Amino acid sequence: MKSVIIGTAGHIDHGKTALVRALTGIDADRLEEEKRRGITIDLGFAHLDLMAPDGTPLRLGFVDVPGHERFVRNMLAGVGGIDLVLFVIAADESIKPQTREHFDICQLLAVQRGITVLTKVDLVDQETLGVVKMEVEDFLRGSFLDTNRAPIVCVSAKTGAGIAELKQVIVEQAVSANARDSAALPRLPIDRVFTMKGFGTVVTGTLLAGAVRKEDELEVYPSGQRVRVRGVQVHEVSADLATAGQRTALNLAGVDPSDLARGMTLGPVAALQATDRVHVSLTLLSSAKPLKDRARVHLHSQTMETIAEIVLLREAKASAGGQVFVRLRLADKALLLPGDRFIVRQFSPVVTIGGGVVLDAAPVPKEKKGILKAFLETLSQGEPGAILKARIVRRSHRGLSIAQAVTETGWRREFIEIALASAIRDGSAVRIGSQFVLANGIAVLSASAMRVAGDFQKQNPLAGGMGKEQLRENLHASPEIFAYVLEQLVRERKLAVSGEMVHPPGQGIVLKDEEAASKEIIESAFATAGLKVPALSDVLGGLKIDRVRAQKLVTLLLRDKILIKVSDELVFHRDALASLRSKIAAHKLKSSQIDVAVFKDLAGVSRKYAIPLLEYFDRERVTRRDGDTRVIL
Repeated sequence: MKSVIIGTAGHIDHGKTALVRALTGIDADRLEEEKRRGITIDLGFAHLDLMAPDGTPLRLGFVDVPGHERFVRNMLAGVGGIDLVLFVIAADESIKPQTREHFDICQLLAVQRGITVLTKVDLVDQETLGVVKMEVEDFLRGSFLDTNRAPIVCVSAKTGAGIAELKQVIVEQAVSANARDSAALPRLPIDRVFTMKGFGTVVTGTLLAGAVRKEDELEVYPSGQRVRVRGVQVHEVSADLATAGQRTALNLAGVDPSDLARGMTLGPVAALQATDRVHVSLTLLSSAKPLKDRARVHLHSQTMETIAEIVLLREAKASAGGQVFVRLRLADKALLLPGDRFIVRQFSPVVTIGGGVVLDAAPVPKEKKGILKAFLETLSQGEPGAILKARIVRRSHRGLSIAQAVTETGWRREFIEIALASAIRDGSAVRIGSQFVLANGIAVLSASAMRVAGDFQKQNPLAGGMGKEQLRENLHASPEIFAYVLEQLVRERKLAVSGEMVHPPGQGIVLKDEEAASKEIIESAFATAGLKVPALSDVLGGLKIDRVRAQKLVTLLLRDKILIKVSDELVFHRDALASLRSKIAAHKLKSSQIDVAVFKDLAGVSRKYAIPLLEYFDRERVTRRDGDTRVIL
């Protein structure tokens, strides 16, 4: 069964709700105030099942929106997820202000398919109807509703005239509409939250992508709260599964209705990330005033609404009728992904002035504007492989992990791997564990590693090289990519590794005979002493080399963690500390606590050694001080 969401659009009192009722038999006005005043205030919903010519069942969900200018914000919450619009114009009034604004909104949201419906034809004669049709055709010329692409259907919800014809045209348009991707990550923007007696918290929305099943765990964006799906309804009928393109109601466990609101989004757990910074392609209406840098606007996307500040990237102003790349700073975090359409309305007075598409919802700090513009140009082209390569380039040698790619694009892991497969095959990109990095990024990192390690060796000739972790942090490389590059450099004999130290080949520390002998004497002195270690100064004083060289030997032993400094005055051999750690672990089998007296007996040392040793084990999280005793962890 193919699911298609149909939205209404048009001026107030042009018969949108009556048209939906004539098509479906359902009154979409659900609020008492709506029935009392005779106008639509908030979103209304209905559904209809029809059959395609080839016998394929069609499930049509209708989102009825308000037409009054005061409720355009509610209208915007409903049209974000539609596949097809019924553009409603009353034959007795023709084109009115909200006709124009709703038309602009549909254009800015890139609605691809629609049917223009002239309603209330029973109120006008044929001559008047002909004139109105001409006006409407002229108004729609060149748009997605141009009569060469989309028909004009004349109906009367009161008499039923034209309703059968409209259903036939709806079927034709619905069959041609692109199906939404049920294999994508699930995303449900919430448009209603309420409590149902006997069930608890219920939310509704149009499932933009993916599928949701009973017992699925979802995350509420942007709050981060996790919820469990207790029940699923599709078009008011219980189901085990809701798929992309369906009007969906979810009964949720683990959340109070007060914690949810229109504008929040349900999505996969820990896969995506809400943001308050996005780069977008913004198009201003020709009727809009030019926007200056730091201008504030009302931002609408899907069911979300917030205040946003427009930051121009290069241009002095965003001109009316033009398109420009800008950064939006949101007052509230929201889940936005590349490809999401949005509308901006002037801050005051509140009128629609433009809209566009999100290109990047994970901006990199301090990105140069020239590079940024080229990056956004690539994103705007929409080719998945090129987009992913651009995202990898942006991260340079740091690489892009699969998890980061999912978060930045909203695509599934499998899709990302397929999109990058050709780049891996031709060698322009390299996969290292869960990360992707371009081949030239590896080359840049390799050159940097050799330079940094070489410079360090020149400045510290007796250090024996630069520590692996120190080098990695200096290069700002991930552990996976750093290990890959280092292994490659060692294999090519461009760098060498001695223990934990990295240095240019042949330039590691070389000890003279007396230095090597002295190093052995120092280690032996502490190894044989056990826990009753001598003073370091006494050991160094008995050597045949000068004190400066002796201290450097101690530094080497400490660096290689053969000797471990417990306090300013006490140094122990690692084997002695390892043996004592084993004794503490054995003591835990008898008692989870140990005091100083017991520890002294266990270690066979005086208080002079016991206190520094206990403090060392506290730091190592072997023990934790609790008053006068220690808890063994």
